[in-house]
Amino acid sequence: MTLPAYEPASDEVELFEHAWRNRLPVLIKGPTGVGKTRFVTHMAARLGLPLFSVACHDDLTAADLVGRHLVQNGQTVWQDGPLTRAVREGGICYLDEIVEARKDVTVVIHPLADHRRTLPLERTGELLAAPPEFMLVVSYNPGYQNFLKGLKPSTRQRFVALRFGFPDEAREIRILQRETGCDALLARRLVALGNAIRRLDGVDLEEVASTRLLVYAALLIRGGLPVLAACRAALVEALSDDAEVTAGLEELVRTVLGE
Repeated sequence: MTLPAYEPASDEVELFEHAWRNRLPVLIKGPTGVGKTRFVTHMAARLGLPLFSVACHDDLTAADLVGRHLVQNGQTVWQDGPLTRAVREGGICYLDEIVEARKDVTVVIHPLADHRRTLPLERTGELLAAPPEFMLVVSYNPGYQNFLKGLKPSTRQRFVALRFGFPDEAREIRILQRETGCDALLARRLVALGNAIRRLDGVDLEEVASTRLLVYAALLIRGGLPVLAACRAALVEALSDDAEVTAGLEELVRTVLGE
């Protein structure tokens, strides 16, 4: 089986494998678009485990994860949610951006994220014990939290934590070339632009240029779109709605790329 492409930054692969062997849950924290989900996908394939991914959001409830009773053909039947399936079948349950979920979600995962490794199903009266193959992985962006959406210490301290950051220049260039097939010169120019945006001071950006957005820009350019138009669509307009900020970003694109 071909593994999903992933280039380690440090010892995160080894740390993840140690956590899995010791039946420890993992928390991955880092900015948007730096490869957290790609890493989990890679590790699931590397370990030969099914992956149950959930994109957390404001309306995600505990029932969405655990399951609920449904009416089918006039009968009430129980349908497992992705978390319950992962516990029953064994595999990795990945909750992406866990802080976006409602508070009842964290209550559900607590007994799975400590020595108990159990999942109570109140509506069916079951208490599921997680098999050795089960692993709970969550991620979040600590730079995008606010007072109302923080990860409580009582939750955070149940996990082994990995911190992801932006790749160094050489690694990011290799990622762009591998993901898009672009030449080294274009990859270097886009990485230089990404780093210039990341170093901006006094600019109101909720997020800076991610590796994902640089990949998007490279794909558009490889597809024949002019460089400035590609960077405007993939970077400038994706990063801000403010006309003054986008004008400044576009000027930075012209300066760094010489367009």
